[in-house]
Order: sequence, then structure tokens, then C-alpha cells
Amino acid sequence: MSRIGRLPVDIPADVQVDIKGSFVKVKGKKGEMQRQFSYLMEIAEEDGQVVVKRKSNHPTERALHGTTRALIANMVEGVNTGFEKILELQGVGYRAEMKGKDLILNVGYSHPVEITPVDGISFESDPKTKQVKVMGIDKEVVGKVASEIRSVRPPEPYHGKGIRYLGEYVRRKAGKAAAKGL
Repeated sequence: MSRIGRLPVDIPADVQVDIKGSFVKVKGKKGEMQRQFSYLMEIAEEDGQVVVKRKSNHPTERALHGTTRALIANMVEGVNTGFEKILELQGVGYRAEMKGKDLILNVGYSHPVEITPVDGISFESDPKTKQVKVMGIDKEVVGKVASEIRSVRPPEPYHGKGIRYLGEYVRRKAGKAAAKGL
């Protein structure tokens, strides 16, 4: 049995979970999420917890078991506390600022790059620390938007400039000058 799949998902007091077959709807203080799961999984609410079981030991069902449980746990956590990814800008003159709800990035191009948030996503920018915070209730969408922001100017290995996740290590390379010394 899946080690992740067999763990129950605890439901906090201020979160409501509605299960109809393989359709799960979760409502909390941050918002509401719903998702249709595979009919191969049995999803039930027991004693203030969501339990995911599989009908057989078929490889397809075994693969879905842990994934289904993890997605439900992310839904519960998202509507209760939310998710965030922090990006940092490294480079002289690189900065991020807010224009209404939109994020404006000045990262070395001849023009500023404007990023409009999708539904359920919000941005925060701190000019002193050169950090951008991407927040939302859906972990998948928060990660996707953060990845799109990072792809505007990914970190490069020679000078270390670019947009990176907070705490991301970028392996530095020696340039041509160091190679000539050999």
C-alpha cells in the first residue's frame, strides 16, 4: 500500500469538505477549490479526516493512490493557509514594483516586463530586499506563475544575475579569462 496514500488528511475546524463520489469540494477562509479525481479511488470522510482507498492492487491504481491523497491535502492546506513562493532578483539595477495588481520587472531589458496575475494569484514586491512573493490557494498555479516569472530572466552561471527562487543555489562557472590561464 502507498505510504503517502494510506495517511489520512486531517480537516481543520474552519474547513468544509464535500465529497460526492470522486468529486471533492473544499471550502475554507482563503477560498474554495474543487477537483474531479479518478473513479478508481474511493474517497471518504471519516472522523474529521479524508481517507483515500484504492479498489485493487493494479499498478495504475497504486500510482494514483498517493497522488490523489497529496492533491487533497494540498487543497485543504491551500484554502486554510495558502501557498507562497518567494523569488529574488540578483543584478545591478534589477528591480520589481507593483502597478495596481500587476508586477513590473526591470531586469536588464530595454523595456520593463509587465506580468498580470491570473485568477487566485496575488503578488507582493519588496524593493529593499529585491524580492517578489507569489501567493495563492492552488499550489500548482502558484508554482507555475513563479516559474513563468523566473523564466523572464533565469539566473546565468557566469555573473549570477537573474531571477531565482529564494535559497536556490546557482552553480557558478569560470569565464574565458580563467580558461586561458591553463
